[in-house]
Amino acid sequence: MLCPRWKRRSGRELEPSFRILVSDGGSQEGAALRALKKMDLNEDEDVLAMLKGSRFCKIRSLKWHKVRFYRLQEDCMTVWFQRRFRHPKSHHIFFLQHIETVRQGHQSEGLRRYGGAFPSSCCLTITFKGRRKNLDLAAPTEEEAQRWVRGLAKLRARLEAMSQREKLDHWIHGYLHQADSDHDSKMSFKEIKHLLQMVNVTMDDMYAQQLFKECDSSRNEQLEGAEIEEFLRRLLKRPELEEIFYRYSGEDRVLSAAELLEFLHDQGEEGATMAQAQHLIHTYELNEKAKQHDLMMLDGFMMYLLSPDGAVLDPAHKDVYQDMNQPLSHYFISSSHNTYLTQSQIGGASSTEAYIRAFAQGCRCVELDCWEGPDGEPVVYHGHTFTSKILFRDVIQVVRDHAFLLSPYPVILSLENHCGTQQQSTMARYLRTILGNMLVTETLDGKIPKELPSPEQLKGKVLVKGKKKTGHQKEEAQSDLPDEDKENELKLLKPSQVLLKGKSSGQQQKEEVVCFSSNGKKEDEKLLKVKSFTKRRKSSTHKLEESVLSYIKEEEEGKEEQDEESEEEEEEEAESGERNKQTKKRPHISSGLSDLVIYCRASHLNAVDLNGIQPQPCWVPSLNERKARKFIKESGNNFVRHNTCQLCRVYPLGLRMTSANYNPQEMWNGGCQLVALNFQTPGYEMDLNNGRFLVNGKCGYVLKPDFLRRRDTTFDPEHPGPPQTTLIIKVLTAQQLPKLNREKPNSIVDPLVRVEIYGVPRDCAQKETNYVLNNGFNPYWGQTLQFTLGTPELALVRFVVEDYDITSSNDFVGQFTLPMYSLKQGYRHIHLFSKDGASLAPATLFVHIQIKNQ
Repeated sequence: MLCPRWKRRSGRELEPSFRILVSDGGSQEGAALRALKKMDLNEDEDVLAMLKGSRFCKIRSLKWHKVRFYRLQEDCMTVWFQRRFRHPKSHHIFFLQHIETVRQGHQSEGLRRYGGAFPSSCCLTITFKGRRKNLDLAAPTEEEAQRWVRGLAKLRARLEAMSQREKLDHWIHGYLHQADSDHDSKMSFKEIKHLLQMVNVTMDDMYAQQLFKECDSSRNEQLEGAEIEEFLRRLLKRPELEEIFYRYSGEDRVLSAAELLEFLHDQGEEGATMAQAQHLIHTYELNEKAKQHDLMMLDGFMMYLLSPDGAVLDPAHKDVYQDMNQPLSHYFISSSHNTYLTQSQIGGASSTEAYIRAFAQGCRCVELDCWEGPDGEPVVYHGHTFTSKILFRDVIQVVRDHAFLLSPYPVILSLENHCGTQQQSTMARYLRTILGNMLVTETLDGKIPKELPSPEQLKGKVLVKGKKKTGHQKEEAQSDLPDEDKENELKLLKPSQVLLKGKSSGQQQKEEVVCFSSNGKKEDEKLLKVKSFTKRRKSSTHKLEESVLSYIKEEEEGKEEQDEESEEEEEEEAESGERNKQTKKRPHISSGLSDLVIYCRASHLNAVDLNGIQPQPCWVPSLNERKARKFIKESGNNFVRHNTCQLCRVYPLGLRMTSANYNPQEMWNGGCQLVALNFQTPGYEMDLNNGRFLVNGKCGYVLKPDFLRRRDTTFDPEHPGPPQTTLIIKVLTAQQLPKLNREKPNSIVDPLVRVEIYGVPRDCAQKETNYVLNNGFNPYWGQTLQFTLGTPELALVRFVVEDYDITSSNDFVGQFTLPMYSLKQGYRHIHLFSKDGASLAPATLFVHIQIKNQ
């Protein structure tokens, strides 16, 4: 309620403080200056120079150097670039919010290889979130390169600091400027209609005309100045927020601190205090006079609900909040499979940049497939395929330079070793000399450990996972290959089973590929022939991949008729046969490399090992997804107990030739820590991984639930306890969903929302709303979705927005995934991400969440 002093004040003094600023000048320069003024950068020389643009040399290879013109757009959120030959229908831009890092100098793989002709001080690299390739540029002068590096840093920092309301204001003005076709700062009805299409909403012509006339106070059939401001205010109205605000504020329509506290208690924040309510008012209220009297108006209330304090993710879980002093085996650890790949595992490119991107996503366990290279230099690539090769030395340098930029907790290097002893010794030398004190070369106390050390104890340290020689062993034939079960992964492609006839891969080829069955015999029903494909390596790779996938599909269909036991026996027999055949060909284990394996010794794990045998804390089995799934289903509790004191790594089946991923939740249910995924492949599986490690400071370590840490646990993921928690989600509205097809102005999304629950099998479920026709700007659903869970401690909740299509599968719009224990109750905004993990700001969902425990 309003105090008497405020009730006596005039309405004008209490008018809303938030204003949408409309530029006085219609020029592009005026629009840019307005945007800069909002960002407090209107006098910054670096940003002003970026607005004028610069010519850079774009570098892709030793011979591919092209001059391109780059210029910061007037919205100060996008960069436009021009090719030599223009393509009018294409939008050659990139968004600042999609930038991962900006590096100056020869600080990328591309510039180190191909930028030698340009001074390091003139070069810069822009890396992007998701799968977009790096942008390697060379400026004419050092000063110009530095201007762009500094300018991009300032703009990105300001964008990061923007409130959601500021982002919305910035966003709508960007479209307003584009819709003003003649740049006169006046909007005709035709331009208003164009604006509505651009912001993803179809409005009835009669209603749009009525709204236009109501705002056209000058009656000149054009909106300008305050009229445009009024139109945008009406367009951006949030009736559902106003209804909530008026419900708590009463007739005076101003929230006191006591009324805000009541709202917080109804939100489920039982521990909220009057001091907390006053702090929120002083943080988010825009009107200084209201703030002085501990009052919150509608705009301040909206600012609060759009802020991190009003988001669905518990703000307390954004930083490291869990106990980091428990053994490594008590944590889920963000892990990558085939980390070096940027595409598929058949013919994709290998790159050190893939390691940098994995570390930027919080990954703490990366894989290195090490093979013999020329000139005594070991290389990393996917063996027996067309993937390109990178130097082992370069990968270790990347680990040194990037592993601990975002997380201080330990990194595990999972080595798959195919090298001879000489190059293994080279590997060991590089590990020691490049990593130095980062590398763990002995146990922390010099004794045989009875349990693994904690992430806190290993801060800033690198662990090597690999094969280790025992004291009585000589330089006998050993390999990491069986421990990684790589026979399964390469059984369709290894030299003993794939015959390639023809010239070298760089020339025109005429080849025949013959695949044999897993037992090594040629069988008619399992024979695959790919004849006479005569294109270059890239084409050969593509056709080989298609052919192998076709074979795999036939194989998998046949195996569906077999029970799991016979399938596993067949796999084990195949492994045994191959091991016996290839024992003589395997490399010896170098003492120098073996000595670096301290806490992560590669080992086998069979079903018999799960029943009563004491686990060894420093042994780390690697299981393919099929074997891990079998353990979970048939020996669930024993497998969980095994994983309470010993690390376990799971990786995708080799049959996933396109580097597709499996559902990681299944493996987390069994307590597996190192659930390795192909980070280069977007999809719901990586969304789950990002959601799992979204909390605890994104440090790559998340403490497992108590029942996955106790040695005497009785938990079995296949037989959990009875349902005990009810999750009720009311999907209310969405705001400013992205336009999927910018090339077609009339294409408007028909959004629906699906909520998916991932956890133990009994808890898994998904439910969705109806779709809203032709409205991606402010669709309303008001539908309630209810779920019952028995093990909420393991559950992940994924919110997905799709564009409904009656004739084909729905198109992905955005998503957000988080652990259920990090959900905040009450009215919450969900800030959406793209398929590649980039922010879609200002796109949000608005929901109400309630959790009931029995």
